[in-house]
Amino acid sequence: MMKLYRFLLFLLRDARTMMILMVLTGLLAGLSSVGLLAVINKLINTVGETSQALALGFIGLALLKVGSNYLSQLLLVTFAQKTILNLGMDLCWKVVRAPYRTLERHGAHEILATLTDDTNAMAWAVNGLPGLAINVAILAGCSLYLAWLSWKAFLGVVILALLGLLGYRRLYNRVLRSSMAVREAKGALFEHFRSLTEGVKELMLHRGRRETFVASEIRQAAEALRDHNLVTTKQYLTTDSWTQALFYGLIGVILLLFPRVFSLSGESLTGYAFAMLYMIGPMWGLLGMVPTLSRGQVALDKIESLGLAIEQGTKEEGADRPVIQGAQRIDFANALFSYELKGEDERSFALGPLNLTIASGELLFIIGGNGSGKSTFVKLLTGLYLPQAGEVRLNGEIIEPSTQDWYRQHFSAVFSDFYLFKKLLGLDPALVDQHAHDWLQTLRIDHKVTLCDGEYSTVQLSQGQRKRLALVTAMLEDRPFYVFDEWAADQDPQYKDVFYGELLPALRARGKGVIVVTHDDRYFHLGDRVLKLDEGKIVETQAAISRDQVHRVSPVLKPVARPSGRS
Repeated sequence: MMKLYRFLLFLLRDARTMMILMVLTGLLAGLSSVGLLAVINKLINTVGETSQALALGFIGLALLKVGSNYLSQLLLVTFAQKTILNLGMDLCWKVVRAPYRTLERHGAHEILATLTDDTNAMAWAVNGLPGLAINVAILAGCSLYLAWLSWKAFLGVVILALLGLLGYRRLYNRVLRSSMAVREAKGALFEHFRSLTEGVKELMLHRGRRETFVASEIRQAAEALRDHNLVTTKQYLTTDSWTQALFYGLIGVILLLFPRVFSLSGESLTGYAFAMLYMIGPMWGLLGMVPTLSRGQVALDKIESLGLAIEQGTKEEGADRPVIQGAQRIDFANALFSYELKGEDERSFALGPLNLTIASGELLFIIGGNGSGKSTFVKLLTGLYLPQAGEVRLNGEIIEPSTQDWYRQHFSAVFSDFYLFKKLLGLDPALVDQHAHDWLQTLRIDHKVTLCDGEYSTVQLSQGQRKRLALVTAMLEDRPFYVFDEWAADQDPQYKDVFYGELLPALRARGKGVIVVTHDDRYFHLGDRVLKLDEGKIVETQAAISRDQVHRVSPVLKPVARPSGRS
């Protein structure tokens, strides 16, 4: 129950003024309900003796009830929609500002489930707040009326209700645990859905794999989700039945025992029975919100477990600090990054310690076999990772969590698993449109794609063409350092010649630091250094080999030339 209380406080964290207005209108609605109950009870017990004051009181209280209820609902709906918007935006900011390793560790399926299922669960909880507030106001008003009729009898009702709530609390905790199991089962099913969409080609080519995956893997995950949902529903129904039994038991005690114990008058007894019956609707409304609020609380817990807590602020330190222009230098001083152990039989991977300097106006090639640490090095270099030991410095300044995002702004990169945005976000459309056409021509893709108002006409291209378009985007960003991770792997020889022979030297001539992860040794003579990684260690650093050496290694080398064809 404390978790549920904390969840409600979280939802109301940014609405103090509106909260005061909602409380006032809600109390007004509740008090008008009390007044109506009192007037109706009086009218029932004075049939044929109705006074003008009672009639006017009934009309006035009815109008007040309707008006305050409408205003309260309007305020609550406005608040709910604002809260849903803020929740979604806060969560998106948390994703893009979370440590990259955290996002990697949980996987895309968990993040997607959070952005869809968890935010949806919290949205449902927020949407239920208007009804929740009105029902609480009505129950509070009815309670005041019962206390006004007989405070002794009301005290007896409270004691009996508290005893019943002890059992309700145990049942509710079971519902909450089951809701957590449902959320975990949904995450597992999301992972299978991701495999289904991303691996559809492989599934189509192998009947056995396809049938086993759908009939076994997906079905088992779906059945597990079904079973957890059934358990949760049964536990909720048990909780609901317990509450109904408690409520009707209270009415029975009031009608059968209270007149003898508390000497209630006929009018008071009628008022108690009438009020208790009137409270049934709001009580069921509250009970109906329990599973919704539980799912919202579970969603919030899951978001926090992913390291994306949205109770915290989302402002970044140093967000307005400008990127350094001119000559720059990056130093690795005993920098070390390691992956955590995933199991007792699996050993961890460590990159480093690295001692390395990369300067502006330098073209550096990074080579190494699979698993040598090239991708980890790129993430450490670009600030996606921070070293777990040692330091990374930019112009002598140690990069820390508070300056990590500022440091990242010095890089443009095309990763091996890059994502291509259709819009050139964060760039001035008027400026990029002027230069984009030249780059599109240089990479022989201007016949496929145009750029207008900072938006590509299409990104539905082959992988090689998409990489060229990603390269255009990087060029237009004009950052101090450029990182290309296996960019040329999907390119024809003619486009490799343009990339290595024209674009990279041009970037170096402009004073950019250029780091290229590659296996194309026939172009090493064009760089300044070649750095080789093996099992996370720098095992070889050498000046770029000469053209004569390249000819001896790769006799098929041809002069670098602009491509004449288009693809």
